[in-house]
Amino acid sequence: MKHFSTFYWACEAKFVLLKFFTMKLFLILVFAALSCVPVYSVNLSKVGVGHSGTSVNAAIFRNNSVVTDINNNVQYVSYYDSEGYVVLAKRSLGSDEWQTERTPYKGNINDGHNVISIMVDGDGYLHVAFDHHNNKLNYCRSVSPGSLTLTEKLPMTGDDEELVTYPEFYKLADGDLLFVYRSGGSGRGDLVMNRYDTSSRKWERLHDVLIDGEGERNAYWQLCVDAKGTIHVSWVWRESWLVETNHDLCYACSHDGGKTWEKSSGEKYTLPINKDNAEYAWRIPQSSELINQTSMGADGDGRPYIATYWKEQGDSIPQYRLVWLDTEGEWRHCLVSDRVTPFSLSGGGTKMIPMARPRVLVDGRKAYFLFRDVERGSRVSMASTDDIESGEWQVSDLTDFSVDAWEPSIDTELWNFKRKINIYVQAAHQGDGEKTVDSEPTDVYILEL
Repeated sequence: MKHFSTFYWACEAKFVLLKFFTMKLFLILVFAALSCVPVYSVNLSKVGVGHSGTSVNAAIFRNNSVVTDINNNVQYVSYYDSEGYVVLAKRSLGSDEWQTERTPYKGNINDGHNVISIMVDGDGYLHVAFDHHNNKLNYCRSVSPGSLTLTEKLPMTGDDEELVTYPEFYKLADGDLLFVYRSGGSGRGDLVMNRYDTSSRKWERLHDVLIDGEGERNAYWQLCVDAKGTIHVSWVWRESWLVETNHDLCYACSHDGGKTWEKSSGEKYTLPINKDNAEYAWRIPQSSELINQTSMGADGDGRPYIATYWKEQGDSIPQYRLVWLDTEGEWRHCLVSDRVTPFSLSGGGTKMIPMARPRVLVDGRKAYFLFRDVERGSRVSMASTDDIESGEWQVSDLTDFSVDAWEPSIDTELWNFKRKINIYVQAAHQGDGEKTVDSEPTDVYILEL
């Protein structure tokens, strides 16, 4: 019995030691994983249910699918429902209780171009533009501050509003708004810019043609307004309706609300900007799988950062990239991804692309890069770095489910004023070359970090 007892306790001791070292190894592995991959606290607030048969609710060029009225701490969301009606929703920040209203307006939900874009002006009025792909302007605003009820359709200036595509609102520091859109078709369009005056509640034309395609090409742009009020715009040129004719990355900025424009060097532009007088931030040839309509941001010193992707010559794999202006006034570039899956953007119409166009947020030396990639199960993902100059990025998945054709759009005002990231999230589907997918409506969420 004594020998049995000794044997038992020896075995028990070995078992305890084995458990100890197993747990220690587990903790070491967990710590190592956590040290490489940030873990974020995520809240998904369900807003409603939206159309998912195309990417019309989830395209990056909506710019603002969700926006906060900072003065009143009210957040607004817009989306198309399964029948194509424009739905508006709002909540008080911090609440999961959404008030929704189905408007009388409908859009062509079978075309992924025909997005809804919203913004709140300095007086609390909600502005809405929807259902555009080379057609007449569809614009209205709320009947009163804070209301979800919209006016009848309104003109802006009444000029050059027959062939509108890619409507986007941006808010200026004084509460006025910018509205930009393409006039004309793919490969032969111009960038138009209007400004809304909150005191008169009227729109005025800033530029009939800010960036001139000269009837031979058009600019696909991304724009942001920084903390100092500087407007930054960057763009790629496209020579035809075919995506493979995208080329080069250009830049301009305005320090006076969009009236005059200059290069990063301070040299004044003679307007309109065209292919010959544009500043080229990065030269990228055609057939580089260069994507159009991505995003850009700026740091506290007003230096621009442009998120995009393309492939190098001789390679077949597009990679996420960041192009930025350094402290010496030189344009720089770094890789954000190390992808292994090739694909081609060749052709026209809305594409079903295995990776989303990215959205970048910059906070000092830190940056956040939102995307979706089939290599990560098509989840909502985010690459981040504490030092852009280092070129070291860590990637985390923010959802545990696929969002398929979704692309990132965020609450720009909540980020600009409170450095909080709120993302429009909805699983959406898209057939390649403007095709629809037979799909049930899917949940619309705001993902809060």
